[in-house]
Amino acid sequence: MAKPKKVDTSTGSFFEEDYLVRTLGRIAHDPEVALTELVANAWDAGASLVDITVPGVRETALVVQDDGHGMSALQFKGRWMRLGYDRIKHQGVQVEFPPERSEWRRKAYGRNGVGRHGLLCFSDHYEVETWREGKGAGFEIGTQSSETPFKINKETSFLRAGHGTRLSVVVERHLPDADRIREILSARFLHDPEFVVRVNGQSVSLADQSGLIERMPLSIPGCPEAEAFVVDSTKAAKSTIYQGVAFWVNGRLVGSPSWVVGSEAVIDGRARFAKRYSIVVRTDDGWTSEVEPDWARFKAGPKADALFEAVRQYAQQVFGKLSSDLVEESSEEALVRNREDFKGLSQLGRIEVASFARDLVKANPTVNPDTLSAAVQALINLEKSRGGAGLLEKLTKLDDSDIEGLDRLLSQWTVRDALSVLDEIDHRLAVVTAIEKLCGDPATDELHTLHPLVTQARWLFGPEFDSSEYASNVSLRTATAKIFSKKVSTEAFANARQRPDIVVLSDATCSVVGTESFDSINSNLMRIQDVLIIELKKGKSAIGRDEMNQADGYIQDFLGSGALDGTPTFRAFVVGYEIAPKTAREKEIREEGALRGKVMATTYGQLTRTAHQRLFRLKERIPARYEDVSGADLSARVMQTATQAPLSLVPPPAPGKA
Repeated sequence: MAKPKKVDTSTGSFFEEDYLVRTLGRIAHDPEVALTELVANAWDAGASLVDITVPGVRETALVVQDDGHGMSALQFKGRWMRLGYDRIKHQGVQVEFPPERSEWRRKAYGRNGVGRHGLLCFSDHYEVETWREGKGAGFEIGTQSSETPFKINKETSFLRAGHGTRLSVVVERHLPDADRIREILSARFLHDPEFVVRVNGQSVSLADQSGLIERMPLSIPGCPEAEAFVVDSTKAAKSTIYQGVAFWVNGRLVGSPSWVVGSEAVIDGRARFAKRYSIVVRTDDGWTSEVEPDWARFKAGPKADALFEAVRQYAQQVFGKLSSDLVEESSEEALVRNREDFKGLSQLGRIEVASFARDLVKANPTVNPDTLSAAVQALINLEKSRGGAGLLEKLTKLDDSDIEGLDRLLSQWTVRDALSVLDEIDHRLAVVTAIEKLCGDPATDELHTLHPLVTQARWLFGPEFDSSEYASNVSLRTATAKIFSKKVSTEAFANARQRPDIVVLSDATCSVVGTESFDSINSNLMRIQDVLIIELKKGKSAIGRDEMNQADGYIQDFLGSGALDGTPTFRAFVVGYEIAPKTAREKEIREEGALRGKVMATTYGQLTRTAHQRLFRLKERIPARYEDVSGADLSARVMQTATQAPLSLVPPPAPGKA
């Protein structure tokens, strides 16, 4: 007995002798999968015939032979012997055919190069003979090596006419059943009449398929006859190489099978129905003239349109007849995908959801499984809401102090009033917290994030600004454009969907809003009463004398613009990360002794600290509320959620009635 070769493990990796077999998955253990992969290899080699010889007992040869393009010795070593061979990368998605079939078209089935090792399901070594252009090469492949997952144990050469590949192995394990293999392979490759698979000399015709549901002649006025076959692939194979409608004209496939017939989709290809059933439309030589020369499609014209319409109508009839078989299966799958939520319903709720799923599949037999599951989940949520299950679940998790507080709350407030107040408080707390988290980050988008947050919450600058009257007045906007257009281009005016309009400066963003009131003393007309200017500095910049003077200049420009209605009072806040030393925090602007405006330097920290005081230091009592929420997420929530007290739907009392 020969001693095993010693492997040097000091400088590199090495392999267990059964490494490749253990990494092949089902191919190495399931004869049906292994032989399907080998037949798919023959498909990719441009074969028209595959002959499989399955022995009746072990220790005899199993053979798979095809008439594909074959390989030279060099091609075999570059393709077959390359671990993880990427077929698409090296050969493309289209199949190479032998010279006499050069006009044929077929898409490749293989992708990752593992199917060629299917014979390892039956033994640890096998033989390959392949030939083309009059020359052939033979190889004995083995896996009993620690240096490589598989290798050529022996190589020979020979002369042989034609082209093809022959694989053989002595079956030592997993002996397949010839009849079962014949049914599976014929079902998986039934779409193409130009690809015949024989097992022990016998093939299964389309009319003899074990999964054949029905065959039906299609009468098309003014056109040659056609015949349709409906096949359930699950009756034989678990899947087919293609799904959809396949057109055979005089024993040849036109284009590729698809559920799009003509320019219209007969069914959603993702639906369970589409993955289970296939339709083959077989016609005679009378349709050959209606096919394009490359057999990629039918020629456009009235005959092709009539054929497509007849097939679409027939397909819809088939779906209607077979849909009942899928109702229980599809609806059950949707319930299983939502089983945890489904189990939480009451018995009546479960019955209603299950009935809904069945009715939906009956009405829409081609419904996509994801859509059906989403619909079931939505109904489950409605059932929970209707039954109060969600509320009851929350109540069971409350501690004693929360239950006591809830009882006191409900004894003094209606739920609607409490929600109105809590929503407003939550909104304000979220604004302040978002500003705190974002103001110190130089990467924060000031224009679209920080400025809309600050200007939306004008109460941060004082209670006098907490009014719904503040708006972007027409005359104020005209004055703003007149003043700032001297300093920036018109593109610098932006509106981030939240008022007010924002002016983009070189080192800051600026917004201007005001209130209007009736001048009942002088003219009884509307005039601007107060103007609020907010200038936010970029990044972590400090507020210095230049910034204060700049804001002062804005107010002076507004006062001298002549574009404003009335004589409003101005409040300008310059907001930054910090205030530079020796910078006055306030400046007053006066005209003829009268106070016309103020400029105030303010930090983000000062704003938020003041805000927390005005909110009764609530954040200190609920410190964990926004602890795990990022500033960006809080900002998105605040910007997208408008808060407003609920409107009463109770009609006003009739005239004359209290």
